Amino acid sequence: MKVFIDGSHGTTGLRIHERLEQRNDIELISLSFEDRHNLEKRTEAINAADIVFLCLPDDAAREAVGLCQNPGTVIIDTSTAHRTSPGWTYGMAELEGMTDKIKSAKRIANPGCHASGFIALVQPLVANGILDKGEVFSCLSLTGYSGGGKKMIAEYEASDRNPLLDAPRMYGLTQEHKHLKEMKIICSLEKEPLFMPVVASFYSGMETVIPLSASQVNGTRADIEDIYRQLYGNGLIRYAENIGENGFASANAFSGRDDMQVGVSGNDERILLVARFDNLGKGASGAAIQNMNIAMGVDPCIGLSIGG
Repeated sequence: MKVFIDGSHGTTGLRIHERLEQRNDIELISLSFEDRHNLEKRTEAINAADIVFLCLPDDAAREAVGLCQNPGTVIIDTSTAHRTSPGWTYGMAELEGMTDKIKSAKRIANPGCHASGFIALVQPLVANGILDKGEVFSCLSLTGYSGGGKKMIAEYEASDRNPLLDAPRMYGLTQEHKHLKEMKIICSLEKEPLFMPVVASFYSGMETVIPLSASQVNGTRADIEDIYRQLYGNGLIRYAENIGENGFASANAFSGRDDMQVGVSGNDERILLVARFDNLGKGASGAAIQNMNIAMGVDPCIGLSIGG
């Protein structure tokens, strides 16, 4: 398989490259630093590849798709550009029936990082009637600063950084975060969630939390646990009977990994749905490689870092 990473110098592209250069079942198509902005060279590389990863801003990703004339090329887009677009398959293999769709798809949209946690927790509960699609759900999601790309990484790692970066910072204050659309559509919700993303002073890791009152649940906490237990018994998303460490649940527990942990905390009246993963792993490059593996027809976990 010939693979080309368009945008290999960004955070997601670099991590995909690091994972793939260790494999002997693919051939990486590489462009020189000077040629990575050369339209003719990029077009040649895209059409020569069996699989193309787009690790680009939205507009550049749309442009890159237009460059592809090879009907056999599989494009995996890690940007926001195509996640809810007609003709694109949403690349979250753990959703019912999605693995088969990814296997045959030529256009795969990689999920957003925050959205991955929200969808893993909410979509199966809506699909099974445990949660109503007309409900407005609240979602708190904590992320490491690497999710902001090279600019934010440089800000957090500067020796003279702003002291405001020492404390967690909420963002997306206008409630117009780019992940809201896919959260709503993929979960079949009628309304977008009330979303509270927070970035803190740790490199990578993510913890997505959805609080529920008993009145929002058509069933019990045990019913939720049963659904997660049956759906996430193995693979890259796994259900944990007890989530956290000694009464705490750290947002960087899965840093450096490509899998996700989901669990239920709280009590019968006030329930907490929790997903923990790496914003750069299952929230970005790990999911992209998983989708590539499925498209290739090999073990979805090849080349990925998965905990015990």
